[in-house]
Amino acid sequence: RTEDTAANVRAHPLYDEYWASKESDLAAIVVPAYVVASWSDHGLHTRGTLEAYRALASPQKWLEVHGRKKWQHYYQAQSVSKQLQFFDHFLKDAPATLHSWPPVLIEVREAANIGALRAESGWPLARTVYRRLFLDARHGVLCDALPTIATQLSYDPCEPAARAVFDYRFGSDTELTGPMKLRLWVEAQGADDMDLFVAIEKLDPSGTRVPFVFYAMNENGPAALGWLRVSHRALDPARSRPEQPVHSHLAELLLTNGERVPVDIEIWASATLFRAGEFVRLVVQGRDIPEPGVPNAPFARHDKTRNAGRHILHTGGPYE
Repeated sequence: RTEDTAANVRAHPLYDEYWASKESDLAAIVVPAYVVASWSDHGLHTRGTLEAYRALASPQKWLEVHGRKKWQHYYQAQSVSKQLQFFDHFLKDAPATLHSWPPVLIEVREAANIGALRAESGWPLARTVYRRLFLDARHGVLCDALPTIATQLSYDPCEPAARAVFDYRFGSDTELTGPMKLRLWVEAQGADDMDLFVAIEKLDPSGTRVPFVFYAMNENGPAALGWLRVSHRALDPARSRPEQPVHSHLAELLLTNGERVPVDIEIWASATLFRAGEFVRLVVQGRDIPEPGVPNAPFARHDKTRNAGRHILHTGGPYE
């Protein structure tokens, strides 16, 4: 009763009966749930854990999201104590100590191992104010208004140092908590597909990159990640939300020469505080972010992309 997961992934590149068999009816789960997620597990567990919490029908459920190394957090004395409180109450009828727990507890990060825990009434945060920023390829910045002039930039997706970067400087303290979406207008030159890798990074007022804990083993990662194969850009309209696109993966839509198409890329949920004068940086490139630097690291690697030729990004004017 085992399966070759890697071989099955290759054998089923689109959503079919095989992948449907992996889906669970999360809304049928009503047992008490203590759900712990990590902002630092992008590409692995973060999204699935948060989406499961949202879907669970359990009348008694708690969510805790930290930004540290997951095994370190799991074995901290306070974490072990909370696990015991939960299991002792629901499995041993021990006196309830959970009534004081907030429904949601999140860590808002400022840098690696620096952040503050905050109690919330639900997830996603009901008071979220969604804000649009627009890409300007001419100046490499994010703008509050759509640039009137259409411009473009290009890069070689197979070149190790090639990427596109867009910066935005905050005039006041700003917290980005929850999912983000990136819309790009793209064109492939010399290829019929594109693999895009996206990161959200934080820069201090001097423009120096601020690192964050990433997975269970390093402290030099980005704040958030996203990625998309452009031929899989078709959305699932029933499951997509304005701030969080969901792709159907039912068919491939290959690009033709000179074709410019919009793509909506989900950037996995995170919680980051930017002080006045600090920058948020959007990175777009044709290879993994961060690049594999630790042997056998347990994150998704994309060694075989469809990238070739040049990636062209269009911004401004008709390219929202």
